[in-house]
Amino acid sequence: AKQLGLKALIVMPQNTPSIKVDAVRGFGGEVLLHGANFDEAKAKAIALSKEKNMTFIPPFDHPLVIAGQGTLAMEMLQQVADLDYVFVQVGGGGLAAGVAILLKQFMPEIKVIGVESKDSACLTAALEKGEPTDLAHVGLFADGVAVKRIGDETFRLCQRYLDDMVLVDSDEVCAAMKDLFENVRAVSEPSGALGLAGLKKYVKQHNIQGKNMAAILSGANLNFHTLRYVSERCEIGENREALLAVTMPEQPGSFLKFVHTLGARAVTEFSYRYADDQKACIFAGVRTANEAEKAEIIAELTQNGFDVEDMSDDDIAKTHVRYLMGGRVADHGERLYTFEFPEQKGALLKFLETLGGRWNISLFHYRAHGADYGNILAGFQLEQCDTGEFEHALKTLGYVYQDVTDSKSYRYFLR
Repeated sequence: AKQLGLKALIVMPQNTPSIKVDAVRGFGGEVLLHGANFDEAKAKAIALSKEKNMTFIPPFDHPLVIAGQGTLAMEMLQQVADLDYVFVQVGGGGLAAGVAILLKQFMPEIKVIGVESKDSACLTAALEKGEPTDLAHVGLFADGVAVKRIGDETFRLCQRYLDDMVLVDSDEVCAAMKDLFENVRAVSEPSGALGLAGLKKYVKQHNIQGKNMAAILSGANLNFHTLRYVSERCEIGENREALLAVTMPEQPGSFLKFVHTLGARAVTEFSYRYADDQKACIFAGVRTANEAEKAEIIAELTQNGFDVEDMSDDDIAKTHVRYLMGGRVADHGERLYTFEFPEQKGALLKFLETLGGRWNISLFHYRAHGADYGNILAGFQLEQCDTGEFEHALKTLGYVYQDVTDSKSYRYFLR
């Protein structure tokens, strides 16, 4: 638009990383931040295009956009033609559709694998249903692929030309971001590293050896503070750290016995608070070489009389409990919830005005990790008769929430 002397109005979700917003403005574009996700921003852009009599350019669901993104595959073949697999991230499906079409036209023997985040797997949902469908909720960590509904044209093409799909979680994406930094000194955004995360997982799932594979690195729009979260989670994503809940006798020498059992292994974190005079529950992180060593550690601790629970896949433990070791609640009427707060003025005030004035908040934890939304853990003391009114208040609040009262992390450390 700048080269043609035209006005460009770019509508982005409110949670868009500031580095991406600044880049668009740097190219001369006008930016409007609107909505909590891509789909709300898209609806606003379409409405504005009609209101202002401007041309709406779809981000992915248009033949010319798909063809333009597909030129990336031509560059890939010009660099290295003897490929067996190509892994491409899927958000709205434009990049995946374009790459798949071009590769299948020139070298149909190449397997093209779509990679989605488990938190926003709109193509997988559409393939299962046989048509595009809306997701109830999308996670925002990999904001570049946080799309609730696959495009109609991109779905038709991906359904026809993609050979397979693989889903990855946030920890696996963090591990891929670390790989990119260590191996090629590239700093990727989460959605940019999605392809590599999918490649690693697919190889492991299918025990593939001796094949030439390529993954697409699609972007580097990353807020610097997000790297703290990535650093904390990447070790778990590549099975280099085990998070364990260990119950031991509340007596002198128990901690020493625990460390002796671990041997020369590195303890990455250890959290403990006195609860009673019978037993202690500790939260421990241990450096591991692989999944097999984690199983070996758990077996050794169990043989030495410790009760061990693997918390490595427990999101409440990874996001909150490891930073929130403390007292326990005496009132067992407490209910525990997670919330996604938009990182904007008034978000906490709205939360407290909706919920905090009527019900006692018995626990609250928030820790920033560089994204434009926050993960909150909150406890409320509720009477049985309050349930219906409280559920109504949660819906009125409008934030994404989940009841996690049955979480094993809560049972071990906070209840």
